[in-house]
Amino acid sequence: MQAGLREQFTAISDAWALAQGIVDTVREPVLVLDEELRVITASRSFYAAFRVGSDETHGKLLYDLGDGQWDIPKLRVLLEKIIPERGVMEDYEVEHDFPGVGHRIICLNARQVFYEGGAGTTILLGMEDITARRRLEREKDELLGQKDVLLEELQHRIANSLQIIASIILMKARTVKSEETRLHLQDAHKRVMSVAAVQQQLHAAGASGAIEVAPYLTRLCETLAASMIADARPIALTVVSEGGSTGVREAESLGLIVTELVMNALKHAFPEDRTDCKITVTYDVAGANWMLSVADNGIGKPAGAQGKSGLGTGIVKALSQQLDAQVATVTGPEGTSVSVTHATFPKTVRAA
Repeated sequence: MQAGLREQFTAISDAWALAQGIVDTVREPVLVLDEELRVITASRSFYAAFRVGSDETHGKLLYDLGDGQWDIPKLRVLLEKIIPERGVMEDYEVEHDFPGVGHRIICLNARQVFYEGGAGTTILLGMEDITARRRLEREKDELLGQKDVLLEELQHRIANSLQIIASIILMKARTVKSEETRLHLQDAHKRVMSVAAVQQQLHAAGASGAIEVAPYLTRLCETLAASMIADARPIALTVVSEGGSTGVREAESLGLIVTELVMNALKHAFPEDRTDCKITVTYDVAGANWMLSVADNGIGKPAGAQGKSGLGTGIVKALSQQLDAQVATVTGPEGTSVSVTHATFPKTVRAA
């Protein structure tokens, strides 16, 4: 192919016409420089982009073009030292107020061209105007910053609202005469506080991205233990997990499931005089499959006892369906274990 080109362009003028045609065809501005960094030729797009003519450009040193906008110390180093050593320069940004054009951010790419017989070299300097791109990136960053501020404010308002609702419910529970109504209100208060605890831990974990399940559940259970386990009741609440991460919505559902199951265990598993009480929250993951279990070493459900499903059980089932998971309960004299299993993870339950 090279031999064919040599035969076709026997005259220097023909080769020059081809080279100039190629340069002019390129949409982005291009300069062709000699070894001294003088402009041999420029593309039409260069003249149009920087609003200059050939008489102001041809034969001029790169650093003397315009008002000296290309006379940048770092660019000198790149063109005079890096290019001769490596033969290439990529993605170097120049930010300047160009005469007649305005403020622009230009991305420069350069290649050194060598010729047979050692007849000198030339440098091809390509330019891409990335001003609009950088402006859009800055606007995007500003919008993301505003979104984070609004999200922070929203989470703060939600937390305050939940605290207010919980306080009103608790105050009402203290004033009603019906013991049954009082118990229902206290139960509602605990559920509102559990939602507040989940929101608090999601916010602390960084609710804008993937949530690491182990630290999230650990902090959540620490909060639940502090708010729901009285000092006089020796109940240990622990989390066992080797890792795994999930999205915000899934993490919220997992957190609500854990709070409901922990509340159920605290309410039903342990008699008042029981010691050495344990509740263990376990999260195991294998690829896309996972299993969450909450197990206690309480008294379990008496043999043959049926009992109707409570609100907590209904909440756990509904949340599990949202996660495309199955709920299984195993109960006996040694305690109760409730597992929520997604997909095909082996259904094994660790002892509390």
